[in-house]
Amino acid sequence: MSDELRVDQRPSLRRPALVCTFRGWNDGGQGASLAGSYLARAWGAEKFAEIDPEQFFDFQAVRPHISFAEGTSRRIDWPENGFFVASMPSGPRDVTLLLGTEPNLRWRSFCGLVTGFAKELGVELLVTLGSLLADVPHTRPSPVTGSATDPDLIRRLGLQPSRYEGPTGIVGALHDACRAESIPSLSLWAAVPHYVSMTPSPRAAKALSDRLAALLEIPLDTAELGEAADAYMQQVSEAVAADAETAAYVDELEQRVDELIDETDLPTGDSLAAELTRFLREREQDEDGGPAHGGPAS
Repeated sequence: MSDELRVDQRPSLRRPALVCTFRGWNDGGQGASLAGSYLARAWGAEKFAEIDPEQFFDFQAVRPHISFAEGTSRRIDWPENGFFVASMPSGPRDVTLLLGTEPNLRWRSFCGLVTGFAKELGVELLVTLGSLLADVPHTRPSPVTGSATDPDLIRRLGLQPSRYEGPTGIVGALHDACRAESIPSLSLWAAVPHYVSMTPSPRAAKALSDRLAALLEIPLDTAELGEAADAYMQQVSEAVAADAETAAYVDELEQRVDELIDETDLPTGDSLAAELTRFLREREQDEDGGPAHGGPAS
């Protein structure tokens, strides 16, 4: 294992998924990073490994911060990418999380380190969370879209193959590395109103957290995020109301969304989870040459 990965202890994991969020280009309105930190806290995740930032960051672009420890001595907090583990006795799998900041340098080495560690841990599925600025109103639930590179996973979960062409972030590079290493991966993205891009969006974080929990069949209480989302909507609405042009624009977005959304066309959380379970079971059968462990062949 690379010296750039520091492992305090190797957890014993049960059919783990790896969930990744990165602050930076993939994190409009901080929706993804807010979701990641909430998931870690709600699931009682504990840090067990981290990536040394020295070779992956330009510290003039992403500067470390000085803070006080115990009110007296000062310390430097460096950019982090840490691995956390959460045991899930009430769900079908354990969860590891990679929470951190998009690196500036050596993306291929960084992604190779992540995928290599994922394979060591026996990760069955890697999921990235992202948030992007879009023409959506703050008064409606944040829409979540999903994409994957594995054709079977796309078909089973009703996702979309990524057709984006243009600049990418570490999320795009990581999924390409997963494809090369035959690690099933998918990406969930929540839309954030572009007119409040500087305000952290608990609404996007809740949408991502709810969709992920349904996908992995793991219980998650997002009431706290729901309350924060209600407060967020009220505060933004008050600011929007002060400007007639912006208020008219938001009204237009609301009408557009209400016309386009058809809830019956969206896959339910139960159906997503069932199809994911079937996909992973069949993949394990193909690798083992026989029925998957823990259940009969389908």
